[in-house]
Amino acid sequence: MKLSRNPKYITSLFLAAAMTIPSFAQDTAKKETKPAGGPPDEAAMMAMMMELAKPGENHKLLADTVGSWTYTIKYWANPDPSAAPMESTGATDTKPAMGGRYFISNTGGKMQMPGPDGKMTDMEFKGMSIEGYDNVKKKYVSSWIDNMGTGIVISEGTFDAATKTITYLSEYEPFPGMKTKVRQTVKYSDNDHHTMEFSEQRGGQFVKTMEMAFTRSK
Repeated sequence: MKLSRNPKYITSLFLAAAMTIPSFAQDTAKKETKPAGGPPDEAAMMAMMMELAKPGENHKLLADTVGSWTYTIKYWANPDPSAAPMESTGATDTKPAMGGRYFISNTGGKMQMPGPDGKMTDMEFKGMSIEGYDNVKKKYVSSWIDNMGTGIVISEGTFDAATKTITYLSEYEPFPGMKTKVRQTVKYSDNDHHTMEFSEQRGGQFVKTMEMAFTRSK
């Protein structure tokens, strides 16, 4: 069944669900006595829902990335520790959304890519990410799209306070049946600098394929 994306329909659906919770709780209370340590009552459930919807300390880490940035990028088409990487530059602009619950970044630049004749040429690159912290999963979450494909990469990550690093794990499928695991690490040096490293799993090991260094635009 395909659900409507009409905002009025979605609002009505949410209200209907909210109205159903009290009714369900009352019916359940009539049928049986809630055991000690059982599920929370209606008021507790609503309070928990409201608390989980609030942006918190984990969102502040992402809030520090709001603003304009320039970056340098190094990438390896065929990772080889002895091979010189290709390099380019670009810019990223990050803005908060939904009251600081999410952060949307738009990225643009030039990248050396094979052209129709097989020769390397500068191509315009555009990408967009949405990042946040899921209070329910207790994980950082991210989605990524760009003009080099049609898929959406979904990532989940954890933060290491000792190294000020978020490590994301995801999986993408560049070609049919070729699913590839990806590890992305974001290290926050200070308020004006952070770096990203991308590694793909090849032969059971993660191999670095790209690194980016970001500097806040003054």
